[in-house]
Amino acid sequence: MAGLFDKQAEIYVDARPTYPTEWYSKLAALTPQHSLAWDVGTGNGQAALGVAEHYEQVIGTDISENQLKHAKQHPRVKYIHTPLSLSDDEFVTLMGGENSVDLVTVAEAVHWFDLPKFYSLVTRLLRKPGGVIAVWGYYGMVVSTTFDPLIKRFREATQPFWDPRAHHLLDGYRTLPFPFESVGLGSEGEPLQLEMQQRLSIEGVVRMKRSYSAVTTAKHQGVDFLSEGVIKDLESAWGGPNKIRTVTYKAFMLSGKVKL
Repeated sequence: MAGLFDKQAEIYVDARPTYPTEWYSKLAALTPQHSLAWDVGTGNGQAALGVAEHYEQVIGTDISENQLKHAKQHPRVKYIHTPLSLSDDEFVTLMGGENSVDLVTVAEAVHWFDLPKFYSLVTRLLRKPGGVIAVWGYYGMVVSTTFDPLIKRFREATQPFWDPRAHHLLDGYRTLPFPFESVGLGSEGEPLQLEMQQRLSIEGVVRMKRSYSAVTTAKHQGVDFLSEGVIKDLESAWGGPNKIRTVTYKAFMLSGKVKL
């Protein structure tokens, strides 16, 4: 995963939407203790900062050093580079030992993981009882009847360039394995449907599209999905370069606790 996102780390920081604060409040209400949270695949630290409003300490981990260089700082957030060479036992020790984590969060990243390995680590690290894991993602946007068809065409054109692991995301996590007991905010096969909104110019939309791994992969293969002509068409359907619109993203969440 690191290689896919290292190249666009700076774009990623500014381009992606902010997750609603109420998501973090709902998750925090599910854990009896609020000592330690683990934000996995933390990237620029966006979710880690939201979690930090409810937990005494948050450890944000990522296999991409370049992403962590652009992570947003917070007094209760500690970022750690965790290369794939790290053993499970080393990872558990790094996190403070088994049965020590109150909340595990993964924002827009779990589909890239080695799921059996990751879920094994979560099972060891989550506090039992009481610990909760929550994973979420988003894919697709709604803007207007004139703009949405262009985005649909863009989405269909980029499909062949998505990494196979991203198909869980494109499917709204409906097919993502999630072997945890439901806590009421989405469960295996039945993700909780959510929405989030962002005020953007067309420049902001284009920056977000550029941050897609599929767009970067295609560009390196000589296919430019955001050519000058495409951007002009998007700008026209948007209503001009200076117009600010509300973009609604379709999001989804799975959450659970270790089955005892």
